[in-house]
Amino acid sequence: MPRVLLRGGRVIDPGTGSDRIADVLIEDGKIAAVGLELQTEQATEVDVTGMVVGPGFVDLHSHVNSIAGQRLQARDGVTTALELEAGLLPVEIAYAEAAKQGRPINFGFSASWGMARAEVLSGRPADANFVGALSMLGDPAWQASSTPTQLGAWLGRLEEELADGALGIGVLQGYAPQSDPREYLAVNELAARAGVPTFTHVREIVESDPGTPIDGTEEAARAAMEFGGQVHHCHVNSTSRRHVDRTLGVIERARSGGAHMTVETYPYGAGSTGIGAAFLAPERLHVWGIGPANIVLVESGERIVDEAHLRQVRSTDPGAACIVEFLDDTDAHDQALLARSLAFPDSIVASDAMHVTWPDRSTDTREWPLPAGGTTHPRTAGTFARSLRLMVREQQVWTWGEAFRRCSYLPARVMDSTTAAFRAKGHLAVGADADIVVIDPQRVTDRATYLNSTRPSIGIAHVLVAGEFVVRDEDVVLDAYPGRGLRGQLR
Repeated sequence: MPRVLLRGGRVIDPGTGSDRIADVLIEDGKIAAVGLELQTEQATEVDVTGMVVGPGFVDLHSHVNSIAGQRLQARDGVTTALELEAGLLPVEIAYAEAAKQGRPINFGFSASWGMARAEVLSGRPADANFVGALSMLGDPAWQASSTPTQLGAWLGRLEEELADGALGIGVLQGYAPQSDPREYLAVNELAARAGVPTFTHVREIVESDPGTPIDGTEEAARAAMEFGGQVHHCHVNSTSRRHVDRTLGVIERARSGGAHMTVETYPYGAGSTGIGAAFLAPERLHVWGIGPANIVLVESGERIVDEAHLRQVRSTDPGAACIVEFLDDTDAHDQALLARSLAFPDSIVASDAMHVTWPDRSTDTREWPLPAGGTTHPRTAGTFARSLRLMVREQQVWTWGEAFRRCSYLPARVMDSTTAAFRAKGHLAVGADADIVVIDPQRVTDRATYLNSTRPSIGIAHVLVAGEFVVRDEDVVLDAYPGRGLRGQLR
């Protein structure tokens, strides 16, 4: 493996809080030295004067699971992308397929609560395929409360997955919103006993649905406090919407009471999911304060016309990916809500990246640039560059050190309990993994939009994974597949 010397950049290590002009020497996929005027023989030397050098971004919430999607994420500075909110099942198949195909960045999977429930309650075998599982969202059988026998069966399935290396348990509670809250507690008890996190898309908040069995954020906080486990609250901006200040207050109080509760957000006012999701039923849209016209089909760009159109698509193609406009990106009040969720103490940036889909319904390619006609959510290509533009350069809420803490260091620390491999990520100490991003601080920005969703970010000059360039001079290195699977190790 060649040596690499990054010369003269502004090197930021969120692990130590250091921010200095220095060289970074990389050997055997690790940080070998950080200092001024380092000398070494037979090294590929890259002048990064005027650039910001930091640990690559660790994305706790990515559904791309593909070469095409990971290349877009690499162009956004991501060096590790994890499928944790939904998870996959069986993880053994998920890891094997990704390793066989090759990946430009690191990957990993949680155990899928949704797929385990569907196996038991719906008789639907899981095949570790997120795209195919989107159609499951429209099946009411798996959303029901479990009998004691069923509960024991799918909890046992999750326990098997943890033994096979799953990085915790992904819980799509918001997709089975009326299920018995005792089941959620049982999942978190299992995770706490195993010493792994849960990653929850929470059920509905009480402001929007007074009939919910329990407020979603309160439920997550209660589980964290009751069992002492690690509970990660996914995309607080989308599940809280215009009530984000209240839900952040719940999380803050839980933390003050000793709960190990972490939270993530992304800087967009629209989300993405399968159109068969329970909360997108026509009779439920008022809960979100939206109508059918706030839903756009990803593949065609077609906007849902009315309730009849929505019912027809949900019936014929429940797995169709769609964009859901829950906040207005152009409204000053809604922009401020997103900014507050990003600025919340220790809030982590995570993308909720979605796969790219082409008109023939394929979802991957080794071609670069990506073939025309591919569509996704813009957060796949632009979450991290957009966060940097907004919070560092334009609003000056974060320093560069704080940006790397939220995009690299804190997400890696969420994963420390699952396996020792994460302890070498998210910082630039000697001996750390050489997962590195080099950024032009004046140019970095997102370019993906809802209409042109696969446009890569700019200003991400270089990205290295295990010391190998996957992005160089703002372009993808076509033959670079250094990504490795990160697997859990039960303590």
